[in-house]
Amino acid sequence: MFKQRKHKTFNYQPRFSNEEEKDSNLEERTEKEFVSKWKRERSPKSKMGLSMSIRTLILVLVLLLICMYILDSKFG
Repeated sequence: MFKQRKHKTFNYQPRFSNEEEKDSNLEERTEKEFVSKWKRERSPKSKMGLSMSIRTLILVLVLLLICMYILDSKFG
């Protein structure tokens, strides 16, 4: 009575086939070299800079709360 829909089919071809196995190994090696070079070039001090800014922010917030308490007790 009603025409049934068929499942979709795809002509999938893998990105790396057996023919290009040597080329894929070369690509993997260059990708690993890129990642390792990026990790070396990345500054290890970047985490220190972030933690120092958080520490400074917390210190400023504590000082602000102390000032608010003192002003509230004096004028409130």
